[in-house]
Amino acid sequence: MIGFVMLCHTELGRAAQVARYWAESGSPVVIHVDRRVVKKTYRRFVKSLADLDNVRFSRRQRCEWGTFSITAATQFASELMLRAFPDVGHVFLVSGSCLPLRPVSDLEAYLKRYPQTDFIESVTIDEVAWTVGGLDHERFTLRFPFSWQTQRWLFDKYVSLQRLLRLRRKIPVGLVPHLGSQWWCLTRQTLSAILEDPDRAVYDRYFERVWIPDESYFQTLVRLYSRQIESRSLTLAKFDFQGKPHVFYDDHLQLLRRSDCFVARKIWPRADVLYETFLSRRLPSDPEAEPKPAKIDRLFSKAVERRKRGRAGLYMQSRFPREHFENGKTCATYSVFEGFSDLFEDFDGWLAKFIGNRVHGHIYGPKRAEFAGGEVVFNGALPDSAALRDYNPRAFLTNLIWSTRGEHQCFQFGPRDNQAMSWFMATDPNAQISVVTGAWAVPLFRANRNFSDIRKEAARLQRIEMAHLDILRSVWTKARVRIWSLSDFVDAPMEPLQTIVDEIRPQSLRRLTEAPRMVDLTGFGKFLQNLKNQGMQPVLMGNFPVEDLPKPANPPHGRPYVVK
Repeated sequence: MIGFVMLCHTELGRAAQVARYWAESGSPVVIHVDRRVVKKTYRRFVKSLADLDNVRFSRRQRCEWGTFSITAATQFASELMLRAFPDVGHVFLVSGSCLPLRPVSDLEAYLKRYPQTDFIESVTIDEVAWTVGGLDHERFTLRFPFSWQTQRWLFDKYVSLQRLLRLRRKIPVGLVPHLGSQWWCLTRQTLSAILEDPDRAVYDRYFERVWIPDESYFQTLVRLYSRQIESRSLTLAKFDFQGKPHVFYDDHLQLLRRSDCFVARKIWPRADVLYETFLSRRLPSDPEAEPKPAKIDRLFSKAVERRKRGRAGLYMQSRFPREHFENGKTCATYSVFEGFSDLFEDFDGWLAKFIGNRVHGHIYGPKRAEFAGGEVVFNGALPDSAALRDYNPRAFLTNLIWSTRGEHQCFQFGPRDNQAMSWFMATDPNAQISVVTGAWAVPLFRANRNFSDIRKEAARLQRIEMAHLDILRSVWTKARVRIWSLSDFVDAPMEPLQTIVDEIRPQSLRRLTEAPRMVDLTGFGKFLQNLKNQGMQPVLMGNFPVEDLPKPANPPHGRPYVVK
């Protein structure tokens, strides 16, 4: 016969349902209710189960997480179970938020196959990898008289003081500390040996100052008396990376059934579908099925990974990542073009035609975000307002990439734009940055302005671009960066353009059959010389001859070329 020991402190109505299910299935139940539960609620709970003669209530203990009180409550209830029900062969420890997933008959048949086996997770502290909080060995060698939850400051200070003074507790002779899940199923013989041990007072006194003894008391002492230990729990309990238990809801129904475990913890008290389904007694089951919590481990691993790292490029209020610890700054690759729109006429339209996607203008332009097609509001409700964009320029880009998943985003950038994004894009592995240095001088060359104003503006833009290029050439840069000087690019533009198109659409392998029209650069060399003569030294354009070179004859038909 199997006896169930229940530790309850909240949602006593659900606990009563589960206790009745086990009791009416022929299994005795001993319930411990936290002393912090008010008497009126406790009496109502006792009264709801008064018609069941195989349900008992143990001496109450005020319980607090991380302290020996929970272990003491387990001892009180277990002693009453062994004393009141002599036919019980195994004792199964559960909480008030546990839910049976299979009939008691399945569990009885399973334990009959292992009559002398204790099912308890029991691992030496050297082998444990799941402890959270930095205390594994120290929980057994330091003293913990203060509550971690209600006296956190004293808890931390006392731990630090013991470390400073190098104080160490002596572990009782014969004990090898073990850790494991709080929820176990022990044979009567093993449990009674633990509770009736002549040295129990010594062990209890030691564990009263161990941190979280409910995960180590029975897990350690079972090694002294058990004939055979199966170091696993028959209760399905999953924990997140912070050590907090996963809560199961109604939509986990099929997941719980697939695990073939006997009991699950922790169930949301409002999960009506789960309680109605698993307590109905009509649920089909396979008595020979072996509990296999590993069948659903993959899903929980994904959940932990999603919780810790989130989705690449997604920034949200509930999980805003720390800078430089993001799971990807953006969610997809994108291309940044610097100087191309200054050098070519309608470069955006030409590129959009070849890659089959929309191409934006200067989305970080000084006046507005130049979305493709002149849009005022773009995907994700992004406005073209420069003021709203510049309030959080990083979020503007990450939202743009996230809201257009499946479409490769391309946009223009230059020294006239908001430079707050330079480091962000340079350190983003998803960024593909192509730069024609010094191309910003072409609009100045074509502008009808006073030359003194042009010289000042050229000096300003050159300083900005030089600082930007230093960032792109930094050892911290993770973006894919290609840089050409203006003279080198003008000399042979087709190969760089083909490389750019192939990078955006690598699967197409489409050769360029036409190229964008380049602006007329006749006299550009003299313009640069005039800047030098006026005291401004242009260094980013490369070597442009002062005298214009003669235009080459038309190339043979069939080869792409740039019209200059």
